[in-house]
Amino acid sequence: MKDVRKTAVTLAAALGIGLGSYGIAAAASGNGSSSSSSGSAPPAAARAGAPWGPQRSDETPLTGDALAKVTAIAKEKVPGGTIVRVETDADGHAAYEAHMTRSDGTPVTVYVDKSFDFVSVESR
Repeated sequence: MKDVRKTAVTLAAALGIGLGSYGIAAAASGNGSSSSSSGSAPPAAARAGAPWGPQRSDETPLTGDALAKVTAIAKEKVPGGTIVRVETDADGHAAYEAHMTRSDGTPVTVYVDKSFDFVSVESR
């Protein structure tokens, strides 16, 4: 009887680890099997880049001093706003862009040139 119980516990643990690993992998890759036909909002991960979409391959996230400078300018120009991401700008508006949401949820992009001077704020 002890062997049967030990085998059952081992199988349950292995199954739990396997299903948990699959769930984590599916969530990370966005390939989960969850679907909805009720028109509900997309998962939070999908909304995170909205309305700009995911990180583009021709734009690079900023780091270090560049990130700090562009973030400071963006927060100054959009008081109370929330930074979504800060990156290079491949569309030619400026050298850098900060995707943000205003305190009311309105999406905006703050553009900064290569000398770290403010260029413009564009509402989406």
